[in-house]
Amino acid sequence: MSPSRSRPRVGLRSRLILMFGVGGLLLATFLAVLTYSLARGYLLDQREGAAVRAARANAGAVATRLRAADTDLPGVLDALGRRSGGDAEAFLYVDGEFFGAAITPTPQRLPRSFVTALSEGDAVRQRFTVPGQPRLAIGVPLTGSDAAYVEVVSLAELERTLRTLSSALLVAAALTCVAFAGLGWLASRRVLRPVTDVAQAASAIAEGRLGTRLDVGGDKDLRPLADSFNAMADALQRRIERDARFTADVSHELRSPLTALATSFSVLEAHETEMTERPRRATRLLAHEITRFTGLVEDLLEMSRADAGLPVELDEVRLDDLVRRTLDRTPYAAVPLDVEGPITVMGDKRRLDRVLVNLLDNAAHHGGGAVRVGVRTAGRVARIEVDDTGPGVAAEEREHVFERFARGAVGADRRRGRGAGLGLALVREHVRAHGGTVRVEDRPGGGARFVVDLPLAAS
Repeated sequence: MSPSRSRPRVGLRSRLILMFGVGGLLLATFLAVLTYSLARGYLLDQREGAAVRAARANAGAVATRLRAADTDLPGVLDALGRRSGGDAEAFLYVDGEFFGAAITPTPQRLPRSFVTALSEGDAVRQRFTVPGQPRLAIGVPLTGSDAAYVEVVSLAELERTLRTLSSALLVAAALTCVAFAGLGWLASRRVLRPVTDVAQAASAIAEGRLGTRLDVGGDKDLRPLADSFNAMADALQRRIERDARFTADVSHELRSPLTALATSFSVLEAHETEMTERPRRATRLLAHEITRFTGLVEDLLEMSRADAGLPVELDEVRLDDLVRRTLDRTPYAAVPLDVEGPITVMGDKRRLDRVLVNLLDNAAHHGGGAVRVGVRTAGRVARIEVDDTGPGVAAEEREHVFERFARGAVGADRRRGRGAGLGLALVREHVRAHGGTVRVEDRPGGGARFVVDLPLAAS
């Protein structure tokens, strides 16, 4: 069956933040458009109303001058234009012709519909645009004559005000979008907290803390999830404890006959010199198998105790002294020890001793022998390093070698009678019980380096 392809999906937290951000953007955009439309309509109404009132007043003044036969009509129109704010132009419309204080192109740019309404004697107002300039044209028929007063007002200032308003609304919309995204981040933390709790509880169980359970709390919506998870954890714990008891019982049952067998064999071994070569080889093979079988039973007992989750008795331990004494009492006393000052951890001496012995045994059986043991601090942890000169451990097997009865290159050695594959698994269990970690990496210059990190004792 071909492997299925799945598209990379955006994380749940990212999706929540994105939803809040988009929602905030849409809401801010709607409010900005609504605000701009209302403000623009109001400001235009106010500006046009003021302009129309001024134009009607000016039209009345012009009508009075016409009835008085005033000959300085251009001067009057110029004065009216300036009075309307300095950005207005005033004209008289008589018999299809425009007359003003100066000759400007404005009358030719007036909309045709405006001029038509004006020629029919209607009062009219209309917005239009000359290149780059919005304007308002107002036409008022003059009482008692066939003429009309025309005033063209610039709306450029109003346009600048609306442009400033739109820029401010755009900035406000962007800030609102960011604020909603931040709100989405806070909400996602609260919404995803139960998921995080489940992940942390599952991780704790995977690390061997089988008693970890979810707090049901008072949330009735989350109670089914917590109950199901806790029921699954209960079943898993019962299963593991049952398996551990079985392993312990079997190991105990094997220990007695194995001890009797070893004792009987020691009697046989005492007469080895009286044997011919063939029985002697069989005796040596039997001795090797009894030793290996005894080690396997001891490892299984140790593993069953680790699976039982027995509490670790932690005392202050001088790690450098413990490593030195362990090397001195084992066949690895000749391995160079590299210690950087006194280092104290909270630990179980028996378990830490077993960790180091297993790493040295592993180096001897699979790595050509240990060539260095280092003890030093690294940040907030105490570190033990065991170097060997073997072929190293391939990157894809570095996690696998710490599994129980691991196969692969190590398994091949085991088939040749070099251990049962529980030594490194016990190292990981003991280190994990101390709150530490163990890993394998390349040794500078070739070979493998097994690294154990343990929390330093509080000073």
